[in-house]
Amino acid sequence: MIDFRGAPGTPTLPTHWHSGHPSPKHDPAPEIQIHHATPHTVLLRQNKSVHFEAPFLFLLFGNERALLLDTGASPDPAHFPLRETVDRLIDEWLTHNPRQKYELLVTHTHGHGDHIAADGQFADRPDTTVVPPGLDDVVRYFGFADWPHKPVELDLGGRVLDLIPGPGHHPAAVVFYDRHTATLLTGDSLYPGRLYVDDATAYAETADRLIDFCATRPVTHVLGCHIEMTATPDEDYPRGTTYQPDEPPLQLTAAHLHTLRRALAETDGRPGSHPYGDFILVHRG
Repeated sequence: MIDFRGAPGTPTLPTHWHSGHPSPKHDPAPEIQIHHATPHTVLLRQNKSVHFEAPFLFLLFGNERALLLDTGASPDPAHFPLRETVDRLIDEWLTHNPRQKYELLVTHTHGHGDHIAADGQFADRPDTTVVPPGLDDVVRYFGFADWPHKPVELDLGGRVLDLIPGPGHHPAAVVFYDRHTATLLTGDSLYPGRLYVDDATAYAETADRLIDFCATRPVTHVLGCHIEMTATPDEDYPRGTTYQPDEPPLQLTAAHLHTLRRALAETDGRPGSHPYGDFILVHRG
């Protein structure tokens, strides 16, 4: 059995991801980019040549089950073979860590279409649970007793994650803190891109919760689900862009939570886009 209880190990992350191709139809790269951040932590990115959103997905291995966080923006396995990719990664992991039985839990950072599209690929997979993305289902399955005020724990078999309610961008958004890597997985609540605010009050309360949570815990990286900025502060790529050769890295830091909270306070009641260096806060009208 793997001991996940030791001091967190810093995951290794690339400085540059595959960011599409000048001609999407001629992109030689695979539909899904795979990066092993640790032996038990895999980051996946959907190719922008397949879908411009190019969301990041996360596959975390525990002793009893794996967690797939989000399922991307395309449902068709012919164009986005997520089930095949995840099955292969699990088989490879089990080759090095044999188990008589091993389960898969599929859940989401939130329920927007570019994060849940391939759920159906896992509908008939044995030993698999797919948590629907609606608020009632999320609260019920994970046992949130005081949503959105208190976190809950999720145990993958010795590998424990803290699930922190994160509404503001989406009513059922959840932020995942992985104790093994000390990584905060923020979904669309914080990433190098356009942060869309649907409920400013809830978003500010989420930022406060995350700041308070991280104040007493190590945080190696803050990882959201998209890259939409250029490497130039305050400048993003237009929505729908399928080739982003000048992307910054995915990872942010816990200090960006404080910038997010300040941005929410300074732009409260002001519809439109407000650049803050590594992200752009967008209040919907």
